[in-house]
Amino acid sequence: MKYRLIIDKNAEEEIVLTVRAPSSLTEQIENLVRSYSGADDITAYGDDEMRRLTFEEIECITVIDRRVMAIDANGKRYRIQERLRELDGKLPSYFIRINKSAIANEHRILRFDAVFSGGVDAVFKCGYREYVSRRCFSEIKRRYEGK
Repeated sequence: MKYRLIIDKNAEEEIVLTVRAPSSLTEQIENLVRSYSGADDITAYGDDEMRRLTFEEIECITVIDRRVMAIDANGKRYRIQERLRELDGKLPSYFIRINKSAIANEHRILRFDAVFSGGVDAVFKCGYREYVSRRCFSEIKRRYEGK
């Protein structure tokens, strides 16, 4: 398989993939290309500020007091106007659903801790903890075991 990437700021973006037969890899590439919106950040609102949060600095996006909040690498919370289901299609593939009301940046998860009640918490690098549902945890385990 040959791979070639040409970066030219003046050229129109085009992706051409030539394959002998479709495969799971070509399907993943097609899904990635179709889902890419061209943006790598979202608008977030702090107490007295509005800023662009890049996907890399977001640890977790969760619902707190019926508001969608993004938690950054410093643990600071920002309000986001989009709903979680809208963000699901907009975020890169390294964002994973960890419960019904939270999406986590897989790269920013430090560890998973078992809690006394029998559940599991995701612990992020900034220290924030979020509950992981059993259904989502089984999917995360499959994802990690597949790597």
